[in-house]
Amino acid sequence: MCFGSVIVAGLKRRAIQVGIGLALIAGAAALLMGQIKLFPIGGQQLGIQGFRLVTAVVSNFAFGALQALGIGLYAPCMILVSLLGMSPLAAFPIMMGSCAFMMPVGGIRFIRGGTYHLRAAVGLALGGIPGVLAAAFLVRSLSLSALRWIVITVVVYAAIMMLRSARVGKDHAQNRRTEQP
Repeated sequence: MCFGSVIVAGLKRRAIQVGIGLALIAGAAALLMGQIKLFPIGGQQLGIQGFRLVTAVVSNFAFGALQALGIGLYAPCMILVSLLGMSPLAAFPIMMGSCAFMMPVGGIRFIRGGTYHLRAAVGLALGGIPGVLAAAFLVRSLSLSALRWIVITVVVYAAIMMLRSARVGKDHAQNRRTEQP
């Protein structure tokens, strides 16, 4: 994640927003196509090896960079494990393990640079406690189909908000340029 935060810090905001928005739409589309049985998605495996394991590790490294942008890891992780033929139930422990290693390392860079909002960080940390408890006790009782629909909805919403934000930012920048003498 520390490496991800270095990369992210050098990118333009609009490019990040458009890229992530499109990637989220692609992931949601893949999950949706699997959900409506257009192609197989998910499986029963709880572990993988070979090329699929390498793909999972590299993808989780990329998801770590997304963490530096404030993009959650659960939905992308669930999409990834489903596409790799794993049980979607494996996504939560994989996501928790990934975050346990990524967040402290990446957070150090933001703390040292003073590029974080303390009240928001405390709010997210405190809000995470009931969030994890809800996931552990409520989400696990949902059917996989219901969980996938929830993830698809959240991912599409996040994608729309990301692309909308990029569009508003572009319009705002163009208005500033036309107003200057």
